[in-house]
Amino acid sequence: MTTQTKPNSLTIAGKTYNSRLLVGSGKYKDLDQTKLATEASGAEIITVAIRRVNIGQDPNAPSLLDVVPMSKYTILPNTAGCYNAKDAIYTLQLGRELLGGHKLCKLEVLGDEKTLFPNMPETLEAAKVLVKDGFDVMVYCSDDPIQARMLEDIGCVAVMPLASLIGSGMGILNPWNLSLIIEQANVPIIVDAGVGTASDAAIAMELGCDGVLMNTAIADARDPIRMARAMSLAVEAGREAFLAGRIPKKFAASPSSPIAGRVTE
Repeated sequence: MTTQTKPNSLTIAGKTYNSRLLVGSGKYKDLDQTKLATEASGAEIITVAIRRVNIGQDPNAPSLLDVVPMSKYTILPNTAGCYNAKDAIYTLQLGRELLGGHKLCKLEVLGDEKTLFPNMPETLEAAKVLVKDGFDVMVYCSDDPIQARMLEDIGCVAVMPLASLIGSGMGILNPWNLSLIIEQANVPIIVDAGVGTASDAAIAMELGCDGVLMNTAIADARDPIRMARAMSLAVEAGREAFLAGRIPKKFAASPSSPIAGRVTE
């Protein structure tokens, strides 16, 4: 990782990162493309589906860690494909063992196979158990401010509301709910799911989100490596715009140049 930390860095569970873009590791055509797109994104946190990606479960098969090494990236094991708290807890315990006691994880408990919407009662149950078990839990959730606050109160280190359905590319459908979540939060808020293109990522950051996590928007793009670079720039630009402060919207024109001292007849 970069040794010099930027002033506008992101801290999660006591560790500081220079990039506010988090990326997934699935859906690429091969491990070589995974490697190149990940590098182009500039991301330092890479999420891995323990149930779907080999990180040591099969010693005879190529491992994702060969192209996304733990010496360079923070691996974020996730529970993609889990539909109840019990399975999610077991999956992350397996991930911790495979990664040598790694505590940082991404919890997602899905409600059904059609929408992949989070099952919030099961998510809350799993979060309680995992936090008590010593995990640093980053959690995928609905864009409900009450549920988000409950997850923070449980002890999750980051709350990750969806922008829209996983893999849909629909962008941010409810910016007002995200704004409410951001306003009350004392932990990082990271948009997870629904980003389709660079402008979606920029909007999330302009709203005040601390970061954006994506996979499909990059991996399924016509040119994943170029899209990864675009997403990196979008996240950075959105953050800068948020910090700079946009002008207020008004129903009247305002001249760009001063009126005083203008040439008159």
